[in-house]
Order: sequence, then C-alpha cells, then structure tokens
Amino acid sequence: MSTQDEVAAGGWKPKHNPWSVAFIVTMAAFMEILDTTIVNVSLPHIAGSLSSTYDDATWTLTAYLVANGIVLTISGWLGKVFGRKRYFMVCIVMFTVSSFLCGMATSLAELIIFRMMQGFFGGGLQPNQQSIILDSFPPEKRAAAFGLTAIAAVVGPVIGPTLGGWITDNFSWRWIFFINVPFGFLTTLGVAALVEDPPWARKRKAPIDVIGISLITIGFSCLEVMVDRGEDADWFGSTFIRVMCVLAVLGLGGAVLWLLHTDKPAVDLRVFKDRNFAVGTAMMGAMGALLYASAIIVPQFAQQVMGYTATLSGLILSPGGIAVIVLIPFVGKLMSITSVRSVIALGFGLMGVSLFFSAQLAPLLDFKHLVLFRMSQTACLAFLFVPLSTIAYSTIPERLNADASALFSMSRNVLGSLAISGATALLMERKQAHQAHMVHWMTPYHEPYNEYLTQAQNAGINRGLTPEAAQSVAQHVQFQEFSRQVAMLTYNEVFMILGIGVFLCVPFCFLLSNIKSGGKPTAAH
Repeated sequence: MSTQDEVAAGGWKPKHNPWSVAFIVTMAAFMEILDTTIVNVSLPHIAGSLSSTYDDATWTLTAYLVANGIVLTISGWLGKVFGRKRYFMVCIVMFTVSSFLCGMATSLAELIIFRMMQGFFGGGLQPNQQSIILDSFPPEKRAAAFGLTAIAAVVGPVIGPTLGGWITDNFSWRWIFFINVPFGFLTTLGVAALVEDPPWARKRKAPIDVIGISLITIGFSCLEVMVDRGEDADWFGSTFIRVMCVLAVLGLGGAVLWLLHTDKPAVDLRVFKDRNFAVGTAMMGAMGALLYASAIIVPQFAQQVMGYTATLSGLILSPGGIAVIVLIPFVGKLMSITSVRSVIALGFGLMGVSLFFSAQLAPLLDFKHLVLFRMSQTACLAFLFVPLSTIAYSTIPERLNADASALFSMSRNVLGSLAISGATALLMERKQAHQAHMVHWMTPYHEPYNEYLTQAQNAGINRGLTPEAAQSVAQHVQFQEFSRQVAMLTYNEVFMILGIGVFLCVPFCFLLSNIKSGGKPTAAH
C-alpha cells in the first residue's frame, strides 16, 4: 500500500503524494526562516551602503520580527478567511515581491518598510506549512514528516549567517534578498500544482475579531520594540521603553482575556486546554530561544573577539546543521523505542551539557574547537524539534490544527526573536560588570600590571621604537588584552547562564504524556 493510500484524516486524503506536498511547503517555510538570521552579519554593510548608523540599521531586524510575530498568531484566522491554500500562495508571492523590493531599496526607510512587508507575509508560511503536513499525514506518520520540517526550522537559522556572510563578502548585501526570487517563483508553482485544502481548511465565513487582532498587534509589536531597543535606550531609564512596556502588558494581557471570553476569537486559546500541546508549545518556545540566541552569540564572538570575517564566522555554524540532518533519522527510531518525553528530556539534558562544555573559551582558541563547541550545541536540537512537534499535536482535533500550528510556530519564532535581543543585552550587561571588576587591577599600584607594561615596552624598544612610542604601543597592547579577557569571561558566563536555563527545562518534560512515536497517550488532557 502506498503512502498516499495510507493517508486518511476524517475520510479525506490528499490526491498527491504527501511527501511531495511536505517537501514543497517546507521549501516555502525554509525561505522565510532563512531570512530571520541571514541579515544579521550584513548589517554593517547595509548601514554603510545606505549612509546610516549601525544602530539605525538594526531597525530592519526589528521591523521584520514585529510584523512576523503579529501575523504568526492570527495566521489560522487568515487561513479561514481566504482559504488555506489561497492564503499560503498569497504569502509566498508577496514575500517574494517584498524580497525583491528589499534588494532594490535606495534608503534605510524604504528597506525598513519592505522588511516589514516581508515579515507580514512571511508570518503565514510556517503555521500553514505545519497545518498542511498535519492534514496530509496520519498521526503515526507525522514524526517522519516533522523530520523534514526540522531541517528547515533548525538548519535555516544555522546556515543563515553563513550564507549571508558569504554573499555579502563576495557579492553584495542586496543579493541576500534577490536570492529569494527564483525560489519563491518555483515554490509558488509547486504549491499551486500539489497542495489542496481539506474540507475543514477551505474558505468560509469568519467574522473579523477587530478587538482581538488590535490587542495582539499592540502587545506583540510593543514587546518586540521594548526588548530590541531596550539596551540602547537604557531600559527603564527611558520614557519610550517604559511606555512600550506598559502597552505590551496591556495589549497581551487584554488579548488573552478577550480571546478566552469572546465567541469568535481571532485565535482559539482554548487549544491550550490540551496538556500535551500546552507543555509542548512552552518547550518549543524554550528551544527557539536557545536556537536563535546561540546563533547570534557564536558569530558575534568569532567576529568581534577572534577577528574572523563574516564568512568564516558563519562557517562555524554550518557543521552543526549537518549534524542535525544526520541525527534526525536516529531520533525517529529512538522515539519508537522509548517514550517521546524521555527523548525530549535527553535533548534538553545534552543541550545543557553542551553549553557548559562551550563555556571554555580562551584567547588562543582555534577554529576547530569553535566548530566543535557549536556543533555540540546544534546537534542536540535534533532530539527536540521532531519529538516536541510530534507530541504537541498528538491529541489535537483536526478542526484546531490551524490555531494550534499558529500558536506553536509563534512560540518558537517570537521567543526566538526576543532571545536574540535578550542575549545581546545580557552580553552587554555582563561585559560592563566584568569591566567594572577588572579595571581595579589596571593600575600602577598593581605589580603584575607594571610587569606586563614593562615587558611590552621593552619589546617595542628592542624593535627600534623610541621609549615614548614604545610606551604608547605597550599601553595599547595591554588595553587590547584587557578587552579580550573581559570578552572571554563574558561569553563563558553567558553560556553558563544559558546552560542553567536549559537544565531547568528538563523536569517540565515529564508533564507530557508517556507515549512512543505512533502510540496513544496515556493521558491526553
């Protein structure tokens, strides 16, 4: 019996091979996921090309993440209004058009507007991709299908900085956007030919929840702006940040209350009554935070401390993506042998160990060890994405697939984007703390300081410098070493903090039902 014949959900099954459907919709989602991190290493080039500061250029990231987070939440409702396949194709086409416009932008203001369009239309791709896969495969086949999804969701953020750095170094930052155009065109044709809507996903009358959508928009946009701009604006010392915080709390708090009590909500939060889904979504959010935070920390360390180019710093991440692809089939077999929640607990445990292992950065660390550190972090994600996706949807009824997919994707992306800003802020705060502590030893009253300065000064004199010039060079060298030591302490401490956070997730894994892949839960709700 073919895979297609085995697929049946409520008496409906797709006409085309579900693996073909899964591949084409995953390609669309991969294109959008890639754009979440591909811009990061190109920001200095974008700022210089468009005659703006680096700080202003980061608004291109903020604008994308704000629009993306808002639409992720209400994508299920939009799918009901337009029909899922029609909405999915609109998102692909407009994401492609927005990418082209980003590449053609002649000013930073234009680029920010087009990036916001990218985020708005890209926000509908991941939830719809997961909904289509859920409807195309029966529960016992979903683990394998989610393996394909994991390649996009995990490998995309990993290779994004590598690809972005290589394109920027060898061509132009504009090509990180132009590269989406041919993929968008081919994906649109594939979706038009292969994807179809089951009866419960076709266009139907869905009232507009104006209040719910407005509260979601205000809450998520203000939260993202607050976290993303907080470090630069001195956090709550800034009136602007305080206003954003108040609006975020009011918006998100009001949205939860409204969505739980209105008869026709923009997104049905009652799906969280399912314990597997509620815990799985929280765990997926934690995984997304780790994935995106570590994806920004490692290249930042390589470039700012080790002096690597954008391409070389991106290459540190790539082997980790390969490790995920290799491990996914092994994880699928492991899930059929032991309980899914045990695999998830193993994944978080290994992730914590890998982060502690990575907290051994040293000034003379070579490229091979940096790759090893990063690969150990990324490989653990293979034990998380597929098991979490499998168990979270294991007891969700078909009619709630769209809302569940929207909220599940939202947790990963929104917490991931907040983690990028949070990790950057944490690095800055701990760096300042270490500087304040170590500066007490940078004084003539501390003998090792004098000895190091004398050695460096003598080395300069031996090379033909005048005593005055040698002293100036010695002070510069000593300051560089001071900065390097501060950076090492900071990055090691941040890895330790992330590791502790990961270990705290392990006990929560056992709140999930005790099932194996393809089995039935012992406790569903």
